[in-house]
Amino acid sequence: MTEPGVRTVDAAEPRPALIPAPAPPVDPPREDGGRVRRRPALSPSRAGDFRTCPLLYRYRAVDKLPEHPSHAQLRGTLVHAVLERLFALPPLDRTPAAAAALVGPAWVDLVIGWPGIADALFGPRDVEEETFGFADWLASAHELVAAYFTVEDPRAVTADAVELLVESDLGEGLMLRGVVDRVDVLPDGGLRVVDYKTGRAPHEFGEASAMFQLKFYALALLHERGAVPGELRLLYLRSGEWLSYSPDRGELERFTRVLAALWDAIREAGRTGEFLPRRGSACRFCAHKAICPEWGGTPPPYPGWPEADPGTDLAADGA
Repeated sequence: MTEPGVRTVDAAEPRPALIPAPAPPVDPPREDGGRVRRRPALSPSRAGDFRTCPLLYRYRAVDKLPEHPSHAQLRGTLVHAVLERLFALPPLDRTPAAAAALVGPAWVDLVIGWPGIADALFGPRDVEEETFGFADWLASAHELVAAYFTVEDPRAVTADAVELLVESDLGEGLMLRGVVDRVDVLPDGGLRVVDYKTGRAPHEFGEASAMFQLKFYALALLHERGAVPGELRLLYLRSGEWLSYSPDRGELERFTRVLAALWDAIREAGRTGEFLPRRGSACRFCAHKAICPEWGGTPPPYPGWPEADPGTDLAADGA
């Protein structure tokens, strides 16, 4: 019998996600005032960008144009930070009250590490007085943190790692890079890859697409640790559902070929500079419509495909 709120999915090859992921972080500054140029890598979010709109990929991964997150994206970042701190506590201390107490400190650290973001989204009076939109927004973050405990009991989880950076060179110039929300150790010693989602659970059509990210991480972990994760799990905090899928080695090997073909297409676009726009439902969320030909705009001059600066070829941007 299927548990309430639990579904297994058929991870057929997904279509592009409809909602763009947040923009990648800005590169660290260089002494000459430029940016460090690292060997390009493929991340789940940038793969989704290219599949949704190649020009969006260019603006985020090549031009690295700045973007402010939406209120929903910032809330997701805050909730992720709270859950990361929760799993730093001893298992028996991972209670709803403890999690609620972590929201404030996590928000303070987020504002310190992201100067200006609070004023950009809420305005200084809103944040200082916790009035208007900010108070409601912060309350919604508390609600999502509380809802997490309806999805699983963190006291019963054996976490091997949280916010784990995975980076795997698959050869032929293809480097995978991403950050896994959580890796658990299963009772049989296997691994479970867990990803938190703070938006709505997808309809049936979108479930396979939602698994694209976890299959990506499973492939990277297979190359790093030599074992196929026993389970991939998506936790939808807003709806109280979770989706579970168990991959096999053959499927991940086929997925490697999918990513290799995608990377070839990205590299060809990088060589020619032809990152074509693709109009779709995701356009309503896009921060770059003013410079998109589909909306009457003109793209800036193509800066060229990034090549690694000397001494950085072991690092990789999430292209």
